[in-house]
Amino acid sequence: MTNEELILKKLEDLEAKINPIVKSWETLMELKEDLMPLQNQAIQLIIRELQEVEAGFQLEDVFLLIKQAMRSMRNFVLVMKTMDNIVEFVTDMEPLLKLAVPKIIESLDEMERQGVFRILKATLDFRSKIAAQYDADDIEKIGDGVVVMLGLVKKLADPKALAFLEKAAALPSNVDLSKSREISPMGLISAGFNSEIKQGLGVLMELTKAMGKMKDNGHSVSPTPIAAPRAQS
Repeated sequence: MTNEELILKKLEDLEAKINPIVKSWETLMELKEDLMPLQNQAIQLIIRELQEVEAGFQLEDVFLLIKQAMRSMRNFVLVMKTMDNIVEFVTDMEPLLKLAVPKIIESLDEMERQGVFRILKATLDFRSKIAAQYDADDIEKIGDGVVVMLGLVKKLADPKALAFLEKAAALPSNVDLSKSREISPMGLISAGFNSEIKQGLGVLMELTKAMGKMKDNGHSVSPTPIAAPRAQS
């Protein structure tokens, strides 16, 4: 092989190696030409966005933010660890939540069917009406009265008091007022021989004795002694 042929062969090999590079370069240039309009639009968009924050943006703030972030690196690490713990906790609680949430929804639905929420709403409306009608002083007085009434109810809860009230409530249904008639003094005397009337008078006497204690707010008062009559000389 002559020198000329050897040189031509090397030139062909060099051309074969250069052709892919040239094609890649041509492709890059075509891509650059295609991206040039998009690049111009992106630059204009960035410029417009920066103009909106130009008054509040300073380059010194960027460096201050970087330095503050470097100082707070430990806090960032702590936050990340805390987030990991939260994620782990949520992952562990997920099976329990899947079981608990349907139960909670079922309980709330049952309360809704029973009218619990309607009662709560009516209670809030009732409180609003009370607040609109009465002031704080009135509510305080009403509270004092309610306390006294609760004391009375407590006393009425005694078995003897309940039995008495039950019997007293049954009296009107056992009395026929259409059969009542006028009674003369002699009729009163003859009525005294009736056993039922005697029992009724006995009950009336016991009630009268008990009502006598109401004169001094329930405190018994010793009767005033009566002076003995002087003997005549």
